[in-house]
Amino acid sequence: MIGIMSDSHDHLEAIRMAVEVFNQAGVDLVVHAGDLIAPFTAPEFAKLQAPLEAIFGNNDGEKQGLRTAYSEITVLADFKEIKFNGRKIALIHGTEEPLVEALTRSGKYDLVIRGHTHRMAITEGPTMVINPGETCGYLSGEKTVILLDTADLSYQKVFL
Repeated sequence: MIGIMSDSHDHLEAIRMAVEVFNQAGVDLVVHAGDLIAPFTAPEFAKLQAPLEAIFGNNDGEKQGLRTAYSEITVLADFKEIKFNGRKIALIHGTEEPLVEALTRSGKYDLVIRGHTHRMAITEGPTMVINPGETCGYLSGEKTVILLDTADLSYQKVFL
């Protein structure tokens, strides 16, 4: 099972809640689709009981500070391809919609995980696209994450 989150925007309380949800669910991997924002969030993510795969978002201005703070947790990049439980996953923040669409249409991935819009959206099809919404809750007022079973691509929306 994968825990999926995005746009935490250094909201420490929301990050703590997400980490608790993922640890209680016993996820095997946590994926963060960008906008971590501040290096001081790394110690909260270090409490995960599963590996973290995370990427930069458009608001992650202090990239070197983030790379340093997260260096023992994950390698941060602008885009990642992940292979997990027989699934090929593209991880992108999603600032450029045509790029998200191209990844989805390429047929190369079972799953595209993206963020940026702060709105939860899940599209099923030959390539499933998941936007977990915003962990921070700043724009929508809803703090959300997703639990995904990679065996059958069933999912649970979790409101923090």
